[in-house]
Amino acid sequence: MKSIPSFAPLLESFFIQRLMKQRCASPHTIKSYRDTFHLLLVFIRNHLGKQPSELELTEINAPLISEFLDDMEKKRNISPRSRNVRLAAIRSFFRYVAFEAPAQSAQIQRVLAIPSKKHARPVIHYLSKEEIKVLLATPDQYFWSGRRDHAFLLVAVQTGMRLSELTGLKKQDVVFGAGAHIRVIGKGRKERCTPLTKQTAAVLNAWMSEPTRKPDSQVLFPNAQGNRLSADGAQYILNKNLKPAREKCLSLKTKHVTMHSLRHSVAMELLQAGVDRSMIALWLGHESVETTQIYLHANLELKQEILDKTSMPEGKPGCYRPDDRLLSFLKSL
Repeated sequence: MKSIPSFAPLLESFFIQRLMKQRCASPHTIKSYRDTFHLLLVFIRNHLGKQPSELELTEINAPLISEFLDDMEKKRNISPRSRNVRLAAIRSFFRYVAFEAPAQSAQIQRVLAIPSKKHARPVIHYLSKEEIKVLLATPDQYFWSGRRDHAFLLVAVQTGMRLSELTGLKKQDVVFGAGAHIRVIGKGRKERCTPLTKQTAAVLNAWMSEPTRKPDSQVLFPNAQGNRLSADGAQYILNKNLKPAREKCLSLKTKHVTMHSLRHSVAMELLQAGVDRSMIALWLGHESVETTQIYLHANLELKQEILDKTSMPEGKPGCYRPDDRLLSFLKSL
């Protein structure tokens, strides 16, 4: 009878063989999975009093994993969405284990059957054309940082790229001339090309002619040291320019704007222009057309168009009439 593999070799093999070699997972995915299992193993060590390297696969069962997820929600106060992200990483590991340890299929199926937690889906935030126009006019292009900020934000609101895609852009990813476009490696290591308008291409061409802080750097939008922008650095650029923009455009004061809001703004612009959902999904690099459905729910203009085409039941406005003074007195007793 074939022995059951220990947990430690299985986990190492999952990261090296499955994630890195077979699936070529992105550094972001590997980091997320790594953090999940680090938290899980620390929890198990405190719970069972056993070192992670000594664990047997059979000890990591569905009740223990459910308890870990509940503990994360209570003590770390994570959201249901974050809980589901942790669960997705654990499920991925156990799907891999199903091939390596088929004798444990019953245990594995119970883990895979742990349900995701439902959560409210907030309405997405996006910027209008006027708000985008004010934001792009804010960076002071007299300075190097202002020219970088303008080019960076312009590419974000024209292409709809994800934050990681924007910060990972290299100079060689930009193609000028007829059919100017940017090549990007998106989610799932999928390459796509996003066309550029003439204005955006001109801004990028001028930006790439700038003297670089780090001569050998190929980063398209570097930080002050010439290195790749971090996620916090990109949000800092946005926040820095949002502050004065909100003084000029009052509607911006009511909105929580992140880098992902700029991506949403591109999707809404395409949707309002009548572009088919499948084309929007292709533009944004969505895995499924269903992902684009959220923009339909958020678009009030489209909903108003639907309302204008229908015949809804009509109501009659009422008018408040105060009750008789004596009756009111009796009711108050």
